[in-house]
Amino acid sequence: MKVTGAIDKETRCSHYYENNDIIAIKFYCCKEYFPCYQCHAEYGCGHNKVWPKVKFDEKAILCGNCKNELTINEYLNGGYSCPNCYASFNPGCSIHYHLYFQK
Repeated sequence: MKVTGAIDKETRCSHYYENNDIIAIKFYCCKEYFPCYQCHAEYGCGHNKVWPKVKFDEKAILCGNCKNELTINEYLNGGYSCPNCYASFNPGCSIHYHLYFQK
């Protein structure tokens, strides 16, 4: 699985690189993984389409720690950690949910 724009093995990029910035998101428009919306703008398809709620059961989140793919619901309801390896995710990412997921 290719993650575009990542700078390290845990999917951190030059825009977000705290210890818990370890997810990549499969963008709905191009079905490719990127560490963040800025990486998608730089390296992606040029379109911005958010995941519709009816598709929140699809796997679209990659844990950079264990490489497990999560559904959007698992990610959104997971309490900012991976249900597989329990690695912590950055809760600050929630301010950008509107860029990825339908409200």
